[in-house]
Amino acid sequence: MDVILLERVEKLGQIGDVVSVKAGFARNYLLPRKKALRANEANKKVFEANRATIESENANRRSNAETEAGALEGKSIILIRQASNTGQLYGSVSTRDIAEALGEDGIKVAKSAIVLSRPIKAIGVHEVKVVLHAEVSRNLKINVARSPEEAELQSQGVDVMASMFERDEAGFTEAYDPNAEPGEIPADLQGDQPTDEA
Repeated sequence: MDVILLERVEKLGQIGDVVSVKAGFARNYLLPRKKALRANEANKKVFEANRATIESENANRRSNAETEAGALEGKSIILIRQASNTGQLYGSVSTRDIAEALGEDGIKVAKSAIVLSRPIKAIGVHEVKVVLHAEVSRNLKINVARSPEEAELQSQGVDVMASMFERDEAGFTEAYDPNAEPGEIPADLQGDQPTDEA
């Protein structure tokens, strides 16, 4: 199906481009969200007559998005969640969680503007893309931790899980005597052993 784009659509085209898309994509996404018109003669005439208005409205939306994006510049969010000893979260961090955390900081962002390439299911610092307009997007750092102290360490660049495993391994070290015979009690421990003489 051929459509005329009313705004820039990523990986598709710019305002006014006539592009060929699958019918389902046009019917379910582009047309209901007023991102495109069916490419027929009547709609082409309507688009050309209103082209200046459409482009000026898009420029206004883009400038508003740029000002909102300024608040997101270099922003980092800390989310405290319960997790297992291996760092896997009990649940996951969703776009709603991120939108609510931004709202608490006074930044209003729609859930649909937050793009998660995959669900966040482990502690650590994750990059999330926030698309405020087709031409305006910012990256946001999400610091998921089990405690505020752990979040502080992660923000300094410390890999909390690696350091935790190093600590665990250090606790399990055992003195090793290469000259000891199997079953032999080390000399320094022989004085502590109970004797059979009674």
